[in-house]
Amino acid sequence: GTFVVNMGLFNVLDNEAQVASVLSHELAHYLLDHTLKSLVNEINEDKDSRSIMENLKKVSVNKSQKAFDIVKDNLYKKRGIKRKREVEADSLGYVLFRNSDYENTEFYNTLSNLSKYDTISPRELKIETYKKLYNLPNQPFKDSWMTREDFGNYNYDHYKVKLNKDSLSTHPELAQRMEFITKQFAELKNKKEAKKGDEEFTKLKNTARMEVLPNLWHSEQYGRGIYAAMQFLQDKEEENYYHEWLGKLFEQIYTARKNYNLNRYLDRIEPKEQSESYQQFLSFMWNLNLAEIKNIADYYNKKGAS
Repeated sequence: GTFVVNMGLFNVLDNEAQVASVLSHELAHYLLDHTLKSLVNEINEDKDSRSIMENLKKVSVNKSQKAFDIVKDNLYKKRGIKRKREVEADSLGYVLFRNSDYENTEFYNTLSNLSKYDTISPRELKIETYKKLYNLPNQPFKDSWMTREDFGNYNYDHYKVKLNKDSLSTHPELAQRMEFITKQFAELKNKKEAKKGDEEFTKLKNTARMEVLPNLWHSEQYGRGIYAAMQFLQDKEEENYYHEWLGKLFEQIYTARKNYNLNRYLDRIEPKEQSESYQQFLSFMWNLNLAEIKNIADYYNKKGAS
């Protein structure tokens, strides 16, 4: 078989040992026949679904609710199986990995890194970064842009989600997976700091970092693209490159705002799901009016072209 490594992975990992740990995990999936088992499960589920749907046709009361319950139960069941297989692949993957010449603790460090980058980069954006990037010659920075809505008095118990997010997640419970692997293999309780990658790995990591913005652009995640660009600029990385990206991304945000479909490209604030830094960023973005967004886009488009 062939394993394909996504280039973005190098942006998350610290060294070649951690790449080997990911490959060990994926090799374990292969050795445990997880792909084949998943296909067999899908075939069996398809047969069961036909039978269930036939019975559902006979129901006359609360048909939509019963249909939703069936879909929900199937989703939970499938995700539960996938999560179980992730843990199995961790266990066998670690056995394979520790028979290599790499430091055992790098397997744990890999899971730790993946948990930090499970959604959005954990690096915090400083207020100074906003002021530096958006205090423009024709549009001075406004403190009001940083105003955040107070969610402190919101009662989340009044909001019932129909589907439990954690139950649907496949690679989520990374904290639980880390806890499980350290219980199963006592030597992993002795944590060690990740080693720095060699020269070849560093080159790949740098290439991967340059691909973050193009990837977010192609997936139309313009808001997250701006957040990432600001993080890179805060670190003083390739400033001309990321200034140019700010112009392109803000131009898309401007078009979306003008067309009343900004929700497609910019996240809404979810206090229980997002970091403080990302919530602050979203508040800033939603506080900008159409003209202000246009001014930022024009400024960085001209800056990138000069």
